[in-house]
Amino acid sequence: MNAVVHLPLASRPSDAVREATLGECVGHAVRRYLDDLGDSQCDDLYALFLGELELPLLREVMRWSGNNQSRAAHALGLSRATLRKKLQTHGLI
Repeated sequence: MNAVVHLPLASRPSDAVREATLGECVGHAVRRYLDDLGDSQCDDLYALFLGELELPLLREVMRWSGNNQSRAAHALGLSRATLRKKLQTHGLI
């Protein structure tokens, strides 16, 4: 069973406007993409969006972990071997 790992957040000004949640940002990006697509044929959107999400996720978690693969793998809920494979796939190592 994977436990939730709370990542530290950078401090923000107290008068900041509420920022969108991750889900809201993804939803906005999907809507924008589909609107831009219009009536064009599309297929395999699921793989496209997962691929687009995975690279920045891996990059930022690796940065957060100080490039410590064990710590990053734990935070992501992946084995270290799976993380290494994904990092290699995306050219991050």
